[in-house]
Amino acid sequence: MRLVIRNARRLDVDKMAFVEDGPLVAEAGKVVAIGEDATGEVEIDAKGGFMLPGFIDAHVHFRLATLDFAKLQRWSEVEFGIVMARLATETLQRGFTTVRDLGGDVEGLIRAIKAGIAEGPRIFRAGRMLTQTGGHGDAESGPRPVPACACEMRHTAFGIVADGPDAVRKAARHNLRDGSDFLKIHVSGGVASPADPLESVQYTPAEIAAACEEARHRQTYVAAHAYSAESIKMAVENGVHTIEHGNMIDSDSANAVARHGAIMVPTLSTYEAMDLLGRKMGFPAANLAKNSKVLEAGLRSLEIARDAGVTLGWGTDLIGESQARQRREFAIRSEAETPAEILRSMYVVNPKLCGMEGKIGTLAPGAAADIILTRINPLENIAALGDEDAIERVFQAGRPVA
Repeated sequence: MRLVIRNARRLDVDKMAFVEDGPLVAEAGKVVAIGEDATGEVEIDAKGGFMLPGFIDAHVHFRLATLDFAKLQRWSEVEFGIVMARLATETLQRGFTTVRDLGGDVEGLIRAIKAGIAEGPRIFRAGRMLTQTGGHGDAESGPRPVPACACEMRHTAFGIVADGPDAVRKAARHNLRDGSDFLKIHVSGGVASPADPLESVQYTPAEIAAACEEARHRQTYVAAHAYSAESIKMAVENGVHTIEHGNMIDSDSANAVARHGAIMVPTLSTYEAMDLLGRKMGFPAANLAKNSKVLEAGLRSLEIARDAGVTLGWGTDLIGESQARQRREFAIRSEAETPAEILRSMYVVNPKLCGMEGKIGTLAPGAAADIILTRINPLENIAALGDEDAIERVFQAGRPVA
């Protein structure tokens, strides 16, 4: 299908400015020309509106399909599949044409999208999260027998419990064999897990290094869930490439992130969403208390990271029902960053995390024809992108989806 969009102000990501340089022409899923007059099967008159590349969310969890964690323990694969497919469709309709999934088995969802059985964004995934016993990703509930040996590993659809460098190495190789684009480990406590303190340090330098070595051998990287300053510094000093969240970062750990050329992906909208929806969804008091702590630290973490020269990506980490608040991240980040900084995180940094520089996050010949049309100028009012009616049209690979 040949798509032609006329009379649009196109975001030039390199200049971070809007330009009026003629029609955009897309064919076979890619932008083929800018400024050439042409005809197509689908022709759109943007009437002076703004044309952006498709949004990219670098931290989603389709497998975490509901905030009701008791349901996550009970659902069948059929129930998961139905809800995950709906979440993927809604994500695409909000303008997110590419996402990076940070943990959980989404192989079936990816296959369904590629086969045309379901609508959804392009997904780059970590596969099952790697965690220590009692770590943030140890999701099994109820009493468990004492392991028969130190090498024993357990798994769910969400993660693999692996203790010790050898077990971590085995789990990493398993994920990479199964098609993970990168690896995800947990090196600190988390909000959604009631048993581990937020400030707890998880995994050891040797365990982290084992995962990072396996990722490096496959020409990819390790992402680490990390809140505390100690865990952030330990992670990057042992080879981790991306710090997910980072709310409790301090200047020392931020300098370590910058020194090692690592990237931090803040996810601030999820804490606001959990604060608003958590009580309604039956969140335990311990979870709500931890959420309050990271919510309060969120904007300050951006300032600390930016002052140290840390490169920031753009993510949300929203779970299940709260994913509807995905574009709210723009407004929250605008309290501490300029629109250009926020858009650069999404359109310049995020494509690198997906290994797709020049292919997504830009509207230039050869790039995917992932396109958003809006009446909002995000360089003047980026928070307004979160409004319900902010997006007029969405195209993925040149095909209209909303």
